[in-house]
Amino acid sequence: MILVSEDDLSDLRNRLQATRWPQPWPGTGDLAWTAGTPAGELRRLAEYWADGYDWPFHEAAINALPWHSAVIDAVPVRYLRFEARRSGALPLLLTNGWPSSFYELVGLARRLSETFTVIVPCLPGFPGALVTAVSMPTHELWYRLMSEHLGFARYGAHGGDLGAGTTARLAQAHPSAVTGIHVMSVADPVRYDLDSLSDEERTYLAEVAAWFSAEGAYEHQQMTRPTTLSYGLSDSPVGLLGWLLEKYHAWGARFDDDAILTQASLYWHTNTIATSFRPYWDYAEGRTERVLRVDVPTAVAVFPGDLTQPPRSWAERSYNVVRYTRMPRGGHFSPHDEPDLLAADLTEFFADLA
Repeated sequence: MILVSEDDLSDLRNRLQATRWPQPWPGTGDLAWTAGTPAGELRRLAEYWADGYDWPFHEAAINALPWHSAVIDAVPVRYLRFEARRSGALPLLLTNGWPSSFYELVGLARRLSETFTVIVPCLPGFPGALVTAVSMPTHELWYRLMSEHLGFARYGAHGGDLGAGTTARLAQAHPSAVTGIHVMSVADPVRYDLDSLSDEERTYLAEVAAWFSAEGAYEHQQMTRPTTLSYGLSDSPVGLLGWLLEKYHAWGARFDDDAILTQASLYWHTNTIATSFRPYWDYAEGRTERVLRVDVPTAVAVFPGDLTQPPRSWAERSYNVVRYTRMPRGGHFSPHDEPDLLAADLTEFFADLA
């Protein structure tokens, strides 16, 4: 259960209304996103967050979801379980990325539960989780949850962004338990011969480098100095909203105001924006297991508005790719924006594996 007191809601409103706004930049225009989140759009959403947005309504809807919990090696895990409409259905494990939460996956999970039993655990340190960090790798925690606590002998898994990495590591470590994986992004091969790259792969790597130069400042900060950033975002709801809103805009989200503010509220009321940065720092510090080779059947869904669009040949360097789909629309937040497209692709892929 996520329960926010009236005192906490009042504190949020007071902080929003007392925001010290920066001096405007001459010449950029109020709607210019090139310098970051524009003040006009941020002010509009902040005013609605303070006066109009109905958190108790969304809180009630979130708490009405099919929540469950487990304790694994003294680690409490909270997860959603959407039961399939038929017995003997293949279980599917869904893992979100950043800056998302379990909330983004609810619509997709409901659609998939027509055919599968769907498990959506809360990532440690993310909204809804009962812990900020765990000593075991997340993919091992997911394995213990699915195989030992829930008793699933075989299951599929899906993830995007950070969730794609967790999904790939789960399959790499436990191929006998994982029927197949469906991912929206792929890990780069640890080593490759430059001379072996196709023209398509060379173009892809150039596009990734250009994206990182233009859009990757957030990632570099979260990888190198996350705690410094976290003080401001944990103290200022407008700062937090501006940080999230920039990504929703740049990465092609089609969230309405309530969906954006529900995600922001989840991060704010659970005070988890700082701990959500931890996977970036762990990876940069070499604390995260690398994806070397995933041999279980893998489906890759590439959305045109996502951060990158890896070609099939690039994915095949590290994954056993048996399905590769270039989606007609959608972006980084496609579980929310395009749940029908994603559910159809997942269903077709895992139907062939069941």
